[in-house]
Amino acid sequence: MSPVLADVLLVMALIGALALAHRPLGDYMAAVYSSKKHLRIEKWIYRSVGADPDAEMRWPAYLRGVLAFSAVGVIFLYVLQRVQDKLPLSLGFKAITPDQAFNTAVSFVSNTNWQSYSGEVAMSHVTQTAGLAVQNFVSAAVGIAVAVALVRGFARSRTGDLGNFWADLVRGVVRILLPLSLVVAVLLIAAGVIQNFGDIHTITTLTGDKQAISPGAVASQEAIKEVGTNGGGFFNANSAHPFENPGGFTNLLEIFLLLLIPFSLPRTFGKMVGNVRQGYAIVAAMGIIWFLGVVAVTWIEYAHPGTASQLAGGSMEGKEQRFGEGPSSLFAVSTTMTSTGSVNSFHDSYQGLSGGVLLLGMMLGELAPGGVGSGLYGMLIMAIIAVFIAGLMVGRTPEYLGKKIGTREIKLAACYILVTPALVLVGTAVAMALQDGREAMTNIGAHGFSEVLYAYTSASNNNGSAFAGFGANTPFFNTTLGLCMALGRFLPMVFVLALAGSLAGQKPVPETAGTLRTEKPLFTGLLVGAIMIITGLTFFPALALGPLAEGLAT
Repeated sequence: MSPVLADVLLVMALIGALALAHRPLGDYMAAVYSSKKHLRIEKWIYRSVGADPDAEMRWPAYLRGVLAFSAVGVIFLYVLQRVQDKLPLSLGFKAITPDQAFNTAVSFVSNTNWQSYSGEVAMSHVTQTAGLAVQNFVSAAVGIAVAVALVRGFARSRTGDLGNFWADLVRGVVRILLPLSLVVAVLLIAAGVIQNFGDIHTITTLTGDKQAISPGAVASQEAIKEVGTNGGGFFNANSAHPFENPGGFTNLLEIFLLLLIPFSLPRTFGKMVGNVRQGYAIVAAMGIIWFLGVVAVTWIEYAHPGTASQLAGGSMEGKEQRFGEGPSSLFAVSTTMTSTGSVNSFHDSYQGLSGGVLLLGMMLGELAPGGVGSGLYGMLIMAIIAVFIAGLMVGRTPEYLGKKIGTREIKLAACYILVTPALVLVGTAVAMALQDGREAMTNIGAHGFSEVLYAYTSASNNNGSAFAGFGANTPFFNTTLGLCMALGRFLPMVFVLALAGSLAGQKPVPETAGTLRTEKPLFTGLLVGAIMIITGLTFFPALALGPLAEGLAT
């Protein structure tokens, strides 16, 4: 079987698996967030934190819950890193420096999981499990909770109530993320991923050198890393490490897992608003953009333009021989078009134009299909923009799901889509203007600029992947990237929840013959076009200076 045919069958198998899971998982999540009953363990959690799960919250109260919970998470994780050398199972590792501890705490709480350290030689067992792995669960649950609050804004009318943040948070962890991760962890252990709390092993290599092998609870962290679109790896090599990703089966499983919930949430949206066809329109737009990205990167990597790649007979630098060009490209596109950020190859080694596609996937706002929760609410914001554009074209007041898109709604949507471009472009400009920023570049010219642009794009969009070969562990980058991660995560949530409250307070608008049918293929096409045009107009100059210039020069 030719490699190309094998890759085509791999993509078809992945799409088939996602299609099979879309309906049952989407329906289950809709039932979870619509249920009035509380499990016994959930009641115990509510009592322990003093929360009333049946009390409805308006958007300011919901937002305060999100921000307060996340702030406590940042403080706890920061302190844990600073005192890890004094805790059990420290493996002899030192305390993390203040700037790196801040960066890492914000990174994991914001669901970014950007890592400016090598996990296997920096983080103790306690920090990995009680700190980083816990945040993998709760940060993902926060994203889903905000998305569900926005969906309730569409589904409800003449009320400002959006549900209860604490109930949504706990249900997301207890009923969705924990069960999925438990099953996945068992599968990964069976497939060869390690899971233990042993000491570091020192072995003698074939050349007589000494090498330290770090153990750890890898399978459990790997499970939620992908299921929750987190991406933070136990090892520096992330999913290219055989202890995290032993072979072809686990590679496909991990790609499936990081796409599973984001591609299923549109079904949840359709069920909760009472029109599943609306969910199909959203997931179709997500799927089209993702598929085009997979085709583009795979084609470019197989074409391997450039003298070095052509002389080598392929574009395998920075890729695992176990996976090859096709599965590596599939993983790369899937991880950058979600907020996962895990990698099974070094994106720094991809062709210039391939790197541009990976950058574009993040610049879209990571909504194809995006992160757990954040992908859905990002796509719904873009749907509001698309409806507004269509309304201007035909001279009608824009409506979406029976809600008028007025001045307040469009201002909030516009603010949402302006946050991350401002962080990316301003952050990149500042870094390139300062000596500290330029010294981190391990390459010159367009590729070096792409490294800096990629770092701020990844941080501001809460992705967490890096181009590699980029010296980010400095006080300057730990601080500025940490700020980008925090603002890129929580400032958009302010606008999302404010928009949800505005929509929930409206009375429904009756559908007429002139109402735009947002469940039709025409609207899906309009939505895809709006996303690409808005992103293109915003980021094309930056892309032209980096990956496009590099790609056209080869």
